[in-house]
Amino acid sequence: MSHGPAARRFLRRHHDGALSTISVKLQGYPFGSVSPFVLDHTAAPVILISKLAEHTRNIDADGRVSLLVQDKEANAQAAGRLTVIGDAKPLTGMNALLQARYLNYLPDAARLLALGDFSFYRIEPLILRFIGGFGAIHWIPAASFLLADDAMAQCEPEVLAHLNADHAASLRDYCQYYHRCEPRELTMIGIDADGFDVRADDALLRFDFATTVYSAQEARTALIAMSREARAQ
Repeated sequence: MSHGPAARRFLRRHHDGALSTISVKLQGYPFGSVSPFVLDHTAAPVILISKLAEHTRNIDADGRVSLLVQDKEANAQAAGRLTVIGDAKPLTGMNALLQARYLNYLPDAARLLALGDFSFYRIEPLILRFIGGFGAIHWIPAASFLLADDAMAQCEPEVLAHLNADHAASLRDYCQYYHRCEPRELTMIGIDADGFDVRADDALLRFDFATTVYSAQEARTALIAMSREARAQ
């Protein structure tokens, strides 16, 4: 697998990171803050931030940002990590499908939206710094990382509804085989070109497809293959 898709799959496993903006109050200095995020179907991070927050003031003055995500390990320097460097821009015409996707992953954000002063911003990657392990250090241009906003964005709600209503047994098989767990409650909350995510009790589990898919039919084929593999064990 090339570095771009590997970095994309790494980022899909994370939903919070350290957001660095350029300070307005302390002109020219970096300002770090913690920010949850959800990837859109191009794999660009989408954040929900308050107009009262320091980082929002900074972004509105200068949209250049970085977002650092890291695997949680005892030795932080040995952990895989990725820094997205790009431009944060407000999503003034927020897509209803994208908002629904965001809330599927971060349902507590619904109360923030209800406050009325939170807005969605998209970080448009320029380049990424990916450290996948010892000696695996790469600068990755956005063109090698991002996907086209393909058919998966449009079919996601239908696929989720179908899998959750009619294929709960398959979801359990995936959890048992790929993550060695047997959750009491589970729901598929998102599917994309690289795989899908399942909320299993209190955990969020990531499942990668063997290869990138570009249509609902390709996703169906990948899901069937994974189901057969799981049941064969």
